[in-house]
Amino acid sequence: MRALRLLRLRLRPAPAPSSGPPLRGAGAAARAGRWGPLAPPRRAMSRYVTEERGRPGSAQYRLYFKNIAGHYISPFHDIPLKAESKEEVFNMVVEVPRWTNAKMEIATKEPLNPIKQDIKKGKLRYVANIFPHKGYIWNYGALPQTWEDPLHKDTATNCCGDNDPLDVCEIGSKVHAHGDVIQVKILGVLALIDESETDWKIIAISVDDPEASKFHNIDDVRKYKPSYLEATLDWFRLYKVPDGKPENKFAFNGEFKDKDFALQVIESTHKYWTALLHKKCDGGDINCVNVQVCDSPFCCSKDEAKSIVQSTSTAVNEDSNSKEDEDIHRWHFIKK
Repeated sequence: MRALRLLRLRLRPAPAPSSGPPLRGAGAAARAGRWGPLAPPRRAMSRYVTEERGRPGSAQYRLYFKNIAGHYISPFHDIPLKAESKEEVFNMVVEVPRWTNAKMEIATKEPLNPIKQDIKKGKLRYVANIFPHKGYIWNYGALPQTWEDPLHKDTATNCCGDNDPLDVCEIGSKVHAHGDVIQVKILGVLALIDESETDWKIIAISVDDPEASKFHNIDDVRKYKPSYLEATLDWFRLYKVPDGKPENKFAFNGEFKDKDFALQVIESTHKYWTALLHKKCDGGDINCVNVQVCDSPFCCSKDEAKSIVQSTSTAVNEDSNSKEDEDIHRWHFIKK
């Protein structure tokens, strides 16, 4: 019997050689070419893919979006607000995965609005851990085709908008990747007053979450996720304190408004975005270049969009080379 087992082992085909996990980060950049696109684009959802440019964890890093046809698009302007559904389901662009600290965001002032890491005082920005939490306590992102107009004073909060798309806190069980485009149900909204600006925080849950059928309004969050809303309120109140800033304030004494109120906020900010894309209001330095809003004066061709990404990557490459040369020169100077 022992001899038979040995014979079977010898006759068993050898495993195919493995190439190992796909390289990412600096290793992938080295394989793909300096500061070039990293490996194949990563799938975010069936309709969208993302493509990295620059080294992750650097000021030069950018995450660009493509549609299913492989054409570059803007996640801010070209992804529809509402999903193709008979129900009230909305698209959400995930900027920050739950439990992470890097403050990634849609670059509203750059052409095609890639995701990048926020920079303050010349340094990459990270949020502190607010005890007992680690990083962001939800999947954090934005609703496309919405805009909080900084020149419009909200009658409910008596403050103007913060000049960004609507923020979303997705409370489902899955940790999503930055750049994912997910479909969410709206549950309610919190009105944060951040440095005298209205900064709405939409509370939502992915329609694909195993418990999504339980959640229809903000009261369901209190019922099925006890203390989650209280933790959310504390997080937003305190997250800037470690940076030496005062506690944030809230409209409505920190009360979470229900789904109907949240839908009204979404509708109004979508109207402001529509006016922005058609030059009916002053957008300041917001970059409105898009590929699919055909009646917008900012609409460009797919070839022009490709050229934008290529020229941006070239500028990133030159900037990175310049900084590395400075670092090498500084190292030699110290060594001497």
